[in-house]
Amino acid sequence: MGVALIEILITGGTIAKSYDEISGELIFDEEHLKKMILQSRVNFKPKITKLFLKDSLDMDEDDRQMIYEAVNSSSSKKIIILHGTDTMVQTASKLSTITGKRIILTGAMIPYAFKNSDALFNLGSAFGAIGTNESGVFILMNGTTFKWDEVKKDKKLGEFVKKI
Repeated sequence: MGVALIEILITGGTIAKSYDEISGELIFDEEHLKKMILQSRVNFKPKITKLFLKDSLDMDEDDRQMIYEAVNSSSSKKIIILHGTDTMVQTASKLSTITGKRIILTGAMIPYAFKNSDALFNLGSAFGAIGTNESGVFILMNGTTFKWDEVKKDKKLGEFVKKI
């Protein structure tokens, strides 16, 4: 897997947020994303592209088109998208017409800066899952890789589950 070029697209979401101790608010912090990648200790250097930093509830069709164009034009065949969890499935649906690439969307329910965050686990899981050769669009959360059209976010459970 070390030879394959992996690209990480940053779009925002909880995974890209940290806590501002002065204002007491969650803010976007792209620096901690670099720390997460270093902490993951992967033996390859992914290409990192920041598209924008938005809460996924604030994303619109223009934002999804920007993600689509970035994925479609990328020379990489393996792409991880850091994305907010609320509209991850909608973005995955938009990307579903792209062929010949393995695309994994992941994020976090709890910001990386918080003690019980799932951010590093989900990113590490995405690094592991990106190595297979099956192309398509997938959502990886809670240690499970789902095909994009077979998953939904269960807000009561606070996790992603297989559609029934």
